[in-house]
Amino acid sequence: MRINHGALEVQNGFTHYPQEREQRRIFPGEAERPSRIILLDGSGAITLDVISWLSMQNIPLIQLDYRGQVVAAIGANCLGADPELLQLQVTTAQHPKRSMAVATWLIRQKLIASRQTLLRLAADGDIKAKALERLDADIVRLSRPWTGPRKPLMGVEGKCAQLYFNAWRGIPIAWKGTGKKPIPETWYKIGTRGTGENRRNRFAWHPVQAMTNYGYAVLESQIRIETARIGLDQATGFLHETMADRPALILDLLEPLRPVVDGIILRFVQGQTFAPADFTLSSEGVCRLHPQLARRVVAEIGQITGIAPMLAGLLRQLGYKPPVARQHRSKAWLAQRALSEKQLFSG
Repeated sequence: MRINHGALEVQNGFTHYPQEREQRRIFPGEAERPSRIILLDGSGAITLDVISWLSMQNIPLIQLDYRGQVVAAIGANCLGADPELLQLQVTTAQHPKRSMAVATWLIRQKLIASRQTLLRLAADGDIKAKALERLDADIVRLSRPWTGPRKPLMGVEGKCAQLYFNAWRGIPIAWKGTGKKPIPETWYKIGTRGTGENRRNRFAWHPVQAMTNYGYAVLESQIRIETARIGLDQATGFLHETMADRPALILDLLEPLRPVVDGIILRFVQGQTFAPADFTLSSEGVCRLHPQLARRVVAEIGQITGIAPMLAGLLRQLGYKPPVARQHRSKAWLAQRALSEKQLFSG
């Protein structure tokens, strides 16, 4: 990436052979300029001029590694500052009762989103019915104040998540070319979320898990950008413990939005026919996406519309309302005002 006569030139790398070099030129103020640029695991170079140009054009630059994890999110002119909001966020996080109320709300919103994804995409059956029954009961349960400790609250989410992912099991995956290049038998349908030594889900062992991990990384990068835009502290959370070098608030907001990404990936999987070359399997059993497929997954995810309503809901949970008018209209104030009309998922 470089700046040439005031325009940004982006040159794609090679992902297979033979392949022609792709290059795009983006001019300042161009109506069709991208909302963000995502770099998928690779090598290359950018100049300081590129970072400045991206900041002026308000285009974030996001880098993902081969596991789909966010390496960096830079270049967007999105850093807000609102001392009043930051003080309210920290005060709420330090108050046990108010912090628990926000944590309960986050879990409940995840259950609502999980229910919507299952209703739209999972096949009918006893497993789906059981998952929906549990989700419905716990959504009602969490509509009341949670008076217990945090660990049992996380247990409610964990049990619902197990049933939720069980409802995915058995969904068939279409393949071609497996006669020439065989694939593991478990790849012909969606299986369990984790297996063997890979229970923590850090590395993908299955193609669908590899794609959802990439989707979650795109989601994380967008949450990072939007929370900075409205002036929230990314390290002060309510559901996840605040620790050094841990963006607790980002992890909090990921939870209720994961089912949104799940739904996008499920629709994508059900509408595609994959080839063995779309994935690579390491000697440790880690499944990785071919760069071309990774591009398609990132493009399919797009801009996740649920982030703005979720942030608007969080501000309401904090009891924060941006002032109607300010003498100095900061970037954070403008972003907060844009959120003021947003509605949450439902329920």
